[in-house]
Amino acid sequence: MTAISSLITAFFQDYLPHQRGASPHTRDAYADSFRLFFEFARHKLKIAPSAMQLEQIDAPLIVDFLDYLEHHRANTVRTRNLRLAAFKAFFRFVEHRLPAALEQIHRVLAIPAKKTDSRLVPYFHKEEIEAILDAPDPRSRDGIRDRAMLHLAVATGIRVSELLGLCLTDLSLGAEPSVVIQGKGRKQRLMPLWKQTTSALRAWLAIRGEIPVPELFVNARGERLTRWGFDYILNKHARAASRRCPSLLAKKVSPHVLRHTCAMVVLQATGDIRKVALWLGHESIQTTEIYTRTDPTEKLEAINAIVPPKLRKGVFRTEDKLLAMLRAEGLLCGVNRRRMQAQPAHCSSDST
Repeated sequence: MTAISSLITAFFQDYLPHQRGASPHTRDAYADSFRLFFEFARHKLKIAPSAMQLEQIDAPLIVDFLDYLEHHRANTVRTRNLRLAAFKAFFRFVEHRLPAALEQIHRVLAIPAKKTDSRLVPYFHKEEIEAILDAPDPRSRDGIRDRAMLHLAVATGIRVSELLGLCLTDLSLGAEPSVVIQGKGRKQRLMPLWKQTTSALRAWLAIRGEIPVPELFVNARGERLTRWGFDYILNKHARAASRRCPSLLAKKVSPHVLRHTCAMVVLQATGDIRKVALWLGHESIQTTEIYTRTDPTEKLEAINAIVPPKLRKGVFRTEDKLLAMLRAEGLLCGVNRRRMQAQPAHCSSDST
């Protein structure tokens, strides 16, 4: 039997940062996946996570966990697949260290990812995002921080992991305000800031204080915000904004919807999908094409440019009641006549 705790520790503290060179965002996402899994496994196996053995973390348990995420936590299939990717990365790490567990490892690696539906991306309309941005109370410390975070998220289309990982040194509020974002694959991008966003950030920095952590946004204890903390903040302000904008009640609210909203704002303002890809930090423009399916602008331009085939003109007239009755009588007589003709003839023979 092999203790899982030592393998998990080596995976996160040595393999991911030093051998794989994984970004902090990837490590955070994997850590979230395993935290959720060990909470699930503790209730399922009735064992503390630190006491679990690798042999207990088999393919059926992982599949049960993925189903739990999808059906009980209402996670999307995409999120389910991201959690599965964390397990496969860990078991590929274990594969070269425990040859005796190869059969178990290969069963986990063989778990298939689910196919995802290609649906229209959700986003907030102008009046909805304005209501959300106006929801934080500018008279309180938390309200000033929340307004700055939400403005920055909408203005830059930043991912939640990128937002919460921002440091004070990444921000420049000089003559040309901007922020340096550490994106996926450790790719940096420099993003200019709106005047409103700059004002909100300056208000937050004025009251943030000398907190001994490098992150730009911190919680009430002076620690880095978690993604669950940000999700709670966003949903709280979305509920408050729904009183002003009831259409929010029917909308999906998540940090990634803010990113989609930014993409739609840039696309509708510029009409250039390449600028959207540049803004979001997409490596391939094919990833950005999902927004063209949601935005009707290009389709409206196309339909206005197309010359549709002509239809023959005609006017529908309601038939006169008397003529309709006579037509019905004629049809009925025709049916009766055909029935009579179809009946066999009865002939009588004379006996001689």
